[in-house]
Amino acid sequence: MKTIYLIRHGQTLFNQQKKIQGFCDSPLTELGREQAIIAKKHIEELGMVFDDAYCSTSERAVDTLELITDTPYTRVKDLREWNFGRLEAEGEHLNPPLPYRDFFVQFGGEDEFDFRGRISKAIMNIVTNSNGENIIIVSHGAAIAQFYRVWEDYSEVKRQRKIQNCSIFKYHFADNEFVLQEIINHDFSEIE
Repeated sequence: MKTIYLIRHGQTLFNQQKKIQGFCDSPLTELGREQAIIAKKHIEELGMVFDDAYCSTSERAVDTLELITDTPYTRVKDLREWNFGRLEAEGEHLNPPLPYRDFFVQFGGEDEFDFRGRISKAIMNIVTNSNGENIIIVSHGAAIAQFYRVWEDYSEVKRQRKIQNCSIFKYHFADNEFVLQEIINHDFSEIE
């Protein structure tokens, strides 16, 4: 059995400015860096040690991973966030109500089910090809949400709220199935 720690990046400039951020990128804010450091401390307190590390090619994911662990890592393009097409870097007020489904296709973006398939395939490839037992993957909020939806029926815990920056989704992987064991949300009250 393998354990996968799927983590969302820290807060970014576009998160702070309420801008749509998928394939486009913006740097971590000071708060985002502090969130990653708190996540690192939490990981160390729990005694988590990673055999393998992976992240999206987006700067915000790379920087978060480098703040959390010194484990050598591989960047994986298919771990990137949803492609929102021409709505990238525009205000979040332009998002339609959930679920988005194929809304972004008209703007040159990605269909929800294509995105879900891309993320799921990328994580499955990483986990099945890794020799490690404890794997850390840093990705994005919508990416983690889509992966969660694929395996929701197998989960031992249910997601109750929006995916927090630097939250950790702990999955066990055996017999080609991902089972969500725990969602770790950090206390950022001292830095917010």
